[in-house]
Amino acid sequence: MKGNARVKRPNIVWISTHDINPDLGCYAGVWPGAEYAVTPHLDRLAAEGARFDAAFASAPVCAPARSAIMTGCFPTAIGTMHMRTKAVPPPEVRLLPEYFRAAGYWTTNNVFTDFQVEIPPTVFDECSPDAHWRNRPDPNQPFFAAFHGMATHESQLYLEPEAFAAATPHVDDVDRHDPSRAPVPPYYPDTDVFRTAIARYADLITEMDHWVGDILAQLDEDGLAENTIVVFWSDHGRGMPRAKRWPNEAGLREPLIVRWPGRISPGTVVTDLVHTMDLAPTMLAAAGLPVPSHLHGVPLFDAEGTLAEAPNQYTFAGRDRMDEAEDTSRTVRDPRYRYIRHYHPDRSGMPHIQYPDHLETWSELRRLHAEEAKQLAQGLRPDKLTPLQRSLVAGSRPADELYDLAADPHETRNLATDPHHTAVLARMRQALEAWQGRYGDLGLRPEAEIIEGWRPGGRPHATAAPAVVASPEGLAAECATAGSSIAWTTVPPREAREQTPLEKIAGLPQDDGRRWRLYTGPVRAEAGTVWFRAFRLGFEASPEVAVNIESKEHCGNLA
Repeated sequence: MKGNARVKRPNIVWISTHDINPDLGCYAGVWPGAEYAVTPHLDRLAAEGARFDAAFASAPVCAPARSAIMTGCFPTAIGTMHMRTKAVPPPEVRLLPEYFRAAGYWTTNNVFTDFQVEIPPTVFDECSPDAHWRNRPDPNQPFFAAFHGMATHESQLYLEPEAFAAATPHVDDVDRHDPSRAPVPPYYPDTDVFRTAIARYADLITEMDHWVGDILAQLDEDGLAENTIVVFWSDHGRGMPRAKRWPNEAGLREPLIVRWPGRISPGTVVTDLVHTMDLAPTMLAAAGLPVPSHLHGVPLFDAEGTLAEAPNQYTFAGRDRMDEAEDTSRTVRDPRYRYIRHYHPDRSGMPHIQYPDHLETWSELRRLHAEEAKQLAQGLRPDKLTPLQRSLVAGSRPADELYDLAADPHETRNLATDPHHTAVLARMRQALEAWQGRYGDLGLRPEAEIIEGWRPGGRPHATAAPAVVASPEGLAAECATAGSSIAWTTVPPREAREQTPLEKIAGLPQDDGRRWRLYTGPVRAEAGTVWFRAFRLGFEASPEVAVNIESKEHCGNLA
């Protein structure tokens, strides 16, 4: 361990899930319908730590939202805003676990990634379905262990009955959610399809809660709970229309729970606005590590567990290309209002997207809209959808939307043209434009132009090979490519396993069967060969450089 072997730093466990709002029992009275959920483990976690009541994603869809959390930077500023892409962030940008690994932490990821970049081997000690703090070779080594569950992903909502039962084996019959009692928001039609989807969504949350309980129990079994910061978060809103993929409240409002025994008082409730993106600088500050100046997020508490006062005046987010559907929307939220600006008001908020269009809630809205077209054809007044519900599938939308969340939590009344809210509208517009001016907004540029700058002629930039020299302290290495990190190993080269298309999309590290270590200073190793390689996010990895320890002679590059 480098530099901090004698320092008792906190362990960190991240537990994340997909596609949920604060639909947990502990958010009853805070988020509409939260009381419907059965979530005993997460309720207990919140009671033992801090519940953040106003946490927001930086994008309403998974890969951009996760890129913000893992980099501490707005997607629109670093080029990770489109769903999906392989971005080339500015050279100063790193993935959060690499900072912890450089500080001597054991870093693991189990196993979902999807951070909008190909993940180099400098980031994690382990990134696999078996990754766990229990695998660290030194039981006294602090760890950053991330667990990303798939139980609540939108795909699970629409399984066949037998498959759904198999996906929720830990949900007792008494805890199954009754569709007849499902809290249906007013922007959904009150049909069996939506009631069933909401009930299933809650069942999946209960299943996920059981998984969270298992991880917490493992911390207890290992005697690690007292010195471990546990963070629970979701990437964005529920996997249904006007939530996931929409820059509305239900697309961006997230559960965020933090437990840190002895530092954060049990039962703490934080009502200040926070970005989930703030987690990156917060974890560094809590561990007593430097917070890089380029991070856009702000620490929510420090190494003593002292909470920041009003860390954000506003929260910001954007919706950009979603798979094949091109779009650009930006939104800003203050403690009371949400303003949304649509740069393409002539486009539907629910465009054709191959993947979600086959999902039952999307199909239900389209079916009812088609029924209304038949009514129009007969000279009848359409009555299958309310005006609010119809706005989801309409061919266009207002350029500006403004909602008073205190009075209208479901965003049913657009106040953008209300003369009583002219001053609020102007203030929120100004805040949004100031944010774009401060950080830049790559989403306003043609994507093809950005990609050409990243990979001219379709070819990625190459990372320079590291220069390795012998020194009294060991083998010292450096790389001329700005923003690069260096890895080293004593395991000889072998053929990497061919990745599946999904693994490539998610950016999982290449599995070459070798244990790569992050270079943080001169390397001392046993007699033999040490291989060095440099990596820069978005660039092609460098050639390998092999150095013979016995002779200290440079042995050339390996193909």
